[in-house]
Amino acid sequence: MYTQELQQKASANLEIFDELKAKLKWKVSDQRILMMAASMYVVNGKTFDYGRFVRLADYIKQEVGLFSSLKSHSRFTIASMLDVRFANPREKFQEMRRIYKRLVEAGFRRGVFTYISALVLLSHPSENGEFSDDILKTDAIYQKMKDAHSFLTSSSDYPLAALLAQNDGTVTELTERTEAYYERLNNLGFRKGNDLQFLSHILTLDEHADVDLLVERTSHIHQAFSQAGIKQKTRFYPEMGMLALLPEDLVELDVINQIIDELNKHKSFRWQKDITTILAINLFMSDKLADSSLLETSLYTTMETVIQAQQAAMLASVAGASAAASSSSS
Repeated sequence: MYTQELQQKASANLEIFDELKAKLKWKVSDQRILMMAASMYVVNGKTFDYGRFVRLADYIKQEVGLFSSLKSHSRFTIASMLDVRFANPREKFQEMRRIYKRLVEAGFRRGVFTYISALVLLSHPSENGEFSDDILKTDAIYQKMKDAHSFLTSSSDYPLAALLAQNDGTVTELTERTEAYYERLNNLGFRKGNDLQFLSHILTLDEHADVDLLVERTSHIHQAFSQAGIKQKTRFYPEMGMLALLPEDLVELDVINQIIDELNKHKSFRWQKDITTILAINLFMSDKLADSSLLETSLYTTMETVIQAQQAAMLASVAGASAAASSSSS
């Protein structure tokens, strides 16, 4: 059901975007960054304060080195993630920088993907506040990803490896489960590639799910996309996985279409159809997390992690693409 709450979320997303666009039009040329930043606040239920947000972004810019990727548009994506997750974002930024340096020392490439990986680890601290084991596990998972899919795996997969490292399973168990999803979904017609790899990682985040059942539900949702008038793009594979983790009776593609229509009332969103679809699904998923039937289940925690995974990967992708475009034009 397309509730008033969902309509308010879609409207709030547009309002925050409009404010960001009006005030940052000379600083951020890629509107997708502002769309994603706006959605971070709505999806995470955090009140947006432009002054607080831009002061944090400026603080990040002045704290990093001259050639840091956070001197560019990426600082706005990092600022939004810090702002929605922590009450003390400046302190957490400094902690994130320390984790970032340790990741670089472990062999991770410098750049926005490693920064977001550091933020992922910071968002899931171990009991003793140490990150050594998490960094080792993240690196081990990433290396396994490269071994299995050398041509697909790049630094853009760092945040996924960091999120998977929060899982209790061993590196071998996790990567074997991921590969099982990858191969079975490919056998059902899903195209091999980075999007299928991402989808496989999302499904692996649910430790207790039956592999065959999730494969079947993901395939069903893939087919339902077309029936609902939503394009079956490979780019939407991760979102299909998110929806597959929900109980079937909570998946309402007609409602997602209504959210898309609401966002498309804005000209900027009509020009960014893929991002708009992804944001609509994010808004839908955040609304379902408030469902009373999920609140007391282990699935609630899994879904929170899955949404964080999707947000981290999307922000990394948009920020990385924007940085590459800026570099090539300079």
